Amino acid sequence: MSAQTITSSAQDVRRQIRSNEWRGITSGVAPGHVQANLAILPQDLAFDFLLFCQRNPKPCPLLEVIEPGKVEPALTSPGADIRTDAAGYRIYEHGQLTAEVDTIEDYWRDDLVSFLLGCSFSFETAMLEAGIPLRHQETGSNVAMYITNIATTPAGVFSGPIVVSMRPVKRDQIVRAVQVTSRFPATHGAPVHIGSPHDIGIGDISKPDFGDPIEIKANEEPVFWACGVTPQAVALTCKPPLMITHAPGKMFITDQRDADYAVI
Repeated sequence: MSAQTITSSAQDVRRQIRSNEWRGITSGVAPGHVQANLAILPQDLAFDFLLFCQRNPKPCPLLEVIEPGKVEPALTSPGADIRTDAAGYRIYEHGQLTAEVDTIEDYWRDDLVSFLLGCSFSFETAMLEAGIPLRHQETGSNVAMYITNIATTPAGVFSGPIVVSMRPVKRDQIVRAVQVTSRFPATHGAPVHIGSPHDIGIGDISKPDFGDPIEIKANEEPVFWACGVTPQAVALTCKPPLMITHAPGKMFITDQRDADYAVI
């Protein structure tokens, strides 16, 4: 069963993930629901990271912060379990990716603070409704993501480059893509760059740092949005003793609706 065929409610998708019935890329899954990036840190680093998110709202738009040791995102998804209900997780220790796992129950500690950050998958339904095709969904691929030369604003121990996601857009639809996505500031909002990838430090567009390569056709331009994988690049730079994140493209799907986060 492909991600693109899963149109169940957010609760049902989380149940399928928790019971290991399905795991995969969540783009196009439970359309209309807000999807979230995940970053989990020890409590002694949580204030610095909260400040980092506040200073960098484009790549790290905060949806919810869960108190130390708590596993339920009670504001966005009552009854869910942050340890089991994302489609995949990564474990970073001292700046090294040490594991990619289906659940984080074995890593859980009472001092861990969880951050849910808005994800650009959340505005993809609006793009499709506006007639803007999404090639990664058409091909069943993950979106392409790149580490850029755009610096975040440091906070405490956290600093590093912004990560972007890229979607090819037909040139005559670029203005519409900007208009549509700018209505969703809680899930990254308008693009941060359009056109030449070299201008933002991407040497080879065919070799993403995360996700899958996506073809860019002759009548298209690459369009780049700030990405919630940025904390993973920050982890590589700042080397906290422990940071747990979602696996790229495998998000936590909340009960919240995209429309509730849109601005007029």
